[in-house]
Amino acid sequence: MKTQAFRTLIVATAAVAALSVAACSKKTDEANTAAAEANTAAVAADSAQDAAATAANAAADAAAAAGNAAVDAGNAVATTTTTTTTEATGNAAAPAAH
Repeated sequence: MKTQAFRTLIVATAAVAALSVAACSKKTDEANTAAAEANTAAVAADSAQDAAATAANAAADAAAAAGNAAVDAGNAVATTTTTTTTEATGNAAAPAAH
C-alpha cells in the first residue's frame, strides 16, 4: 500500500512538473517574441532617426543653396545696373565728328 501511494505521488509530481515546464515554455516563447518585436521597433526607430538627420542636412543644404542663389542674383543686378549707368552718363565712346 505504501508503495502504491508513493508511486501515485511520484506520478502526480511528474505531471505537475510537466505542466509547469509547459506553462513556462509558452511564456518564454512569448517573451522571446516580444523581445524580437522590441528589437525590430528599436531598429526602425534608429532608421527613422537617421532619415530625420538626413532630411535636416538636406534642408540646411537647400537653405544654403537658396542663399547663394540670392547673392548671385543680387550680384547680377548690380553688374547690370553699373553697365547701364555708365552708358547713360556719356562715358561711352563719342560718335565720330563729320
